[in-house]
Amino acid sequence: MAQPALKFACSECGQSTGRWLGRCPGCGSFGTLAEEAAPAPSRGKGAAARPVLRLVDVEVEEAARIPTGVAELDRVLGGGLVPASLVLVGGEPGVGKSTLLLMALAAISRERRALLVTGEESTAQVKLRAARLAGGAEGVEILAETDLDAICATLERELPAVCVIDSIQTLYSPDIGSAPGSVSQVREAAARLLRVGKEVGVALFLVGHVTKDGAVAGPRVLEHLVDCVLQFEGDRYHAHRVLRAAKNRFGSTNELGIFEMTGAGLVGVPDPSQLFGASREEEVGSAVACALEGTRPLLLEIQALVSPTDLAMPRRVATGVDPKRLAMIVAVLTRHAGLALGQADVFVNVAGGLRIDEPGADLGIALAIASAARGAPVPAGVAAFGEIGLTGRLRPASQAERRLEECAKLGLSTVVVPAGTKARKGVEAKAVDTLRQAIGAGLAAKESGSEPAP
Repeated sequence: MAQPALKFACSECGQSTGRWLGRCPGCGSFGTLAEEAAPAPSRGKGAAARPVLRLVDVEVEEAARIPTGVAELDRVLGGGLVPASLVLVGGEPGVGKSTLLLMALAAISRERRALLVTGEESTAQVKLRAARLAGGAEGVEILAETDLDAICATLERELPAVCVIDSIQTLYSPDIGSAPGSVSQVREAAARLLRVGKEVGVALFLVGHVTKDGAVAGPRVLEHLVDCVLQFEGDRYHAHRVLRAAKNRFGSTNELGIFEMTGAGLVGVPDPSQLFGASREEEVGSAVACALEGTRPLLLEIQALVSPTDLAMPRRVATGVDPKRLAMIVAVLTRHAGLALGQADVFVNVAGGLRIDEPGADLGIALAIASAARGAPVPAGVAAFGEIGLTGRLRPASQAERRLEECAKLGLSTVVVPAGTKARKGVEAKAVDTLRQAIGAGLAAKESGSEPAP
């Protein structure tokens, strides 16, 4: 069968079809299929054979990482920027991607050449934004260009150590017949920049927009091409931003960077536990959970509200917590801890706008829900961590010693932990086997001995 001359690709997920459809069969978005020319088939003739090597003969050069000057960014990258690497930074518009990378370029430009290729702003607009930053960005070189050929030629001629492309959706190649931002243009731009960066040894940051569901806009192949994918998250109504690594070939994907947006730019938060773990004394429905993000333990305030409902299906609303995880914890509390939650709405929120996915925070969430359901506050200076099983038993959390050390550093006197957790000097660890025992140990003394029967 002859290959069609045209095909249609989705601008959201990159799914391609042979004919136009109103709804994308891949992601279900409406009106996102755009026409693009199909690539010409390769015959494989005329290409010279390349010599092959054995792995034992390959010489590995130990390239020192490039410090970005932003401690939280270096933490997420795994200790700094690897030379000749390709990093994709995604996030919602206005979250602070350009500001973060401009701060990094300003610090890098003091010792190395740093280039900013802007396709969304003029050079004057970038200078006005740089003037508001705390660190000087006078040494950053700038190029306002969207032509892919011109950008690649500039990189090969100038050879900067680090280059930021802001953004990848604005670049276009005259050889591709589609508009900038389309699937084919984004794919071609990323592939060309990857080849140029690896050949001349330039480390590249690509700024990418995200779709409504949080994925990087454009084809999924873009995330497979790059070495590292960073997600910059935040709420416009909160001053704090969170930087996560969704993919990292040179480091861990569990690290977390936290920033605070100020008038002088983004400021790293080196000790977020003091910021997010603070809770008022004798407050019903509030508990402190100790979660672990990479190598960093975090103390987070978990807020819960349990309210009677007239609905046939009670609501389970979670902000900052996986809704499926919340539904499981509520079911275990009802079955194994004797809490009557079957006719009640349960709302759970992580204070500060953070999101936690680690199972070690299960016990802190359950303790906050139990406090709200019984109307008994968690005593001051009490924290909890541990994974909840479907049988009502608690499983030990990883790196418990580091969690206890973080609790002791912030002055917490008591921590409810699963049985088998090693105690640490400076903090009292109440080891319990079941969720029922954990609620009795974690709530106020007047409620610890009056638990209803299941």
